[in-house]
Amino acid sequence: MRDAYGRLDKTEMSIWECIELLNEFIDDSDPDLDMPQIEHLLQTAEAIRKDYPDEDWLHLTGLIHDLGKVLLHPSFGELPQWAVVGDTFPVGCAFDECNVHSKYFKENPDYHNPEFNTKFGAYSEGCGLDKVLMSWGHDDYMYLVAKENKTTLPSAGLFIIRYHSFYRKPLHKHGAYTHLMNEEDKENLKWLHVFNKYDLYSKSSIRIDVEEVKPYYMSLIDKYFPGKLRW
Repeated sequence: MRDAYGRLDKTEMSIWECIELLNEFIDDSDPDLDMPQIEHLLQTAEAIRKDYPDEDWLHLTGLIHDLGKVLLHPSFGELPQWAVVGDTFPVGCAFDECNVHSKYFKENPDYHNPEFNTKFGAYSEGCGLDKVLMSWGHDDYMYLVAKENKTTLPSAGLFIIRYHSFYRKPLHKHGAYTHLMNEEDKENLKWLHVFNKYDLYSKSSIRIDVEEVKPYYMSLIDKYFPGKLRW
């Protein structure tokens, strides 16, 4: 998947164009609301903006964190939802039991491979999550898009984009895999902890006036991203 999508040769479009494209989809893994993605993105961003008015990078991160779900679109190969959304996890080391539906990892050949089924597996203590291969999903894809298009978001913003689907259960609730983190990861994790409550708990049935808030977010997009991005 990284070979196929890491070339970023599918199309060129702006951040807002991607938001509008994503608006056609509802994430089947999200049980909270039956609403298009743009509603969730703006609810997340606006809730963060209210509580952290001076952290504009965090507002934008809230808006774009799920744009990797564009992989569901026919022009991006129309990947199945199971390959795009839901929790992510490290590969190349033992699967932690706190991962969702961990019993099914026993069907994975790596589960029985002595190179990969120990605590550290292919990694070393404190090597940093940047050195750890994660299961493929929308997180890693949007991280690649942002990084390769030379975003000026701070490292904490990129960390949130890349690991927000990893954070939910193993990392946050159980502290799993922290032995692989370095000091920068631990600092960025504090911001991911802040972000998480807005990602999971900002959803409501109150509608956001898109046209009213759009100028503000367009200014942030112009600040942190080029006009057109390779996807």
